[in-house]
Amino acid sequence: MTKQPGVVVTGVSGRMGQMLVREITASQDLELVGALERSGHDWVGQDVGTAMGGTALGVTVEDDAAAVFARADAVIDFTAPVATVAFSALAAEAGIAHVIGTTGLTDEDIAAIDKAADRSVIVRAGNMSLGVNLLTRLVKQVSQALDADWDIEIIEGHHHHKVDAPSGTALMLGEAAAEGRGVALSDVSDRGRDGITGARRRGDIGFHAIRGGDIIGEHEVMFATPGERIVLKHMASDRALFARGALKAALWTQGKAPGHYDMLDVLGLT
Repeated sequence: MTKQPGVVVTGVSGRMGQMLVREITASQDLELVGALERSGHDWVGQDVGTAMGGTALGVTVEDDAAAVFARADAVIDFTAPVATVAFSALAAEAGIAHVIGTTGLTDEDIAAIDKAADRSVIVRAGNMSLGVNLLTRLVKQVSQALDADWDIEIIEGHHHHKVDAPSGTALMLGEAAAEGRGVALSDVSDRGRDGITGARRRGDIGFHAIRGGDIIGEHEVMFATPGERIVLKHMASDRALFARGALKAALWTQGKAPGHYDMLDVLGLT
């Protein structure tokens, strides 16, 4: 029988961390071999299943990433940018795959992750869902077909705990729209409208963030020109879909050559 790839979950006490643990333990394809939290966290030293309020899983929460990575095949990481950059270097040193769902990464963060990808397999996506990645593909195609007389606006909504805006998914959609038009998103991004802003600049891509309640994730891309609009939208109703996408990515990484991939590669949509 083929051995299941062993997976480590970082930031295991968080909502996504716990969801990942549940999905991995229910999976027939992957094995949970490590659980990480920051030093000093109450969960360190406890069995992760017990810490989550359930039955013991035989995996102790640890705070030494290098030691945990040494016995794994992949790490799934939905944490914070500074932690993710550090994990990418440690995963490369350990020779294991790194699946990144962390958002809020800067250009410098991504450059550091690119460097780690010279030695390891990295899958990074602002959103791990199949539907969102299909939406990304559609946004690029529509953007290619329409000129700058069509205004592009991206509206996203999340729960009131989310700390970054625009969301990683919104930026992913913005990048797709910009690529479709053959421009750099940094040159056309419009993220702040307040007061007397003047008329909308032709060719800009606007972003709007809604934060409220327990919204899991809603993303809408509107193409508008005088007389008509095209609206593409995705709504998530179950957070587990992001975890399942990350598991699919972790399984896909096994046997792949080092490089910086995304979910379109995992889904065969490139």
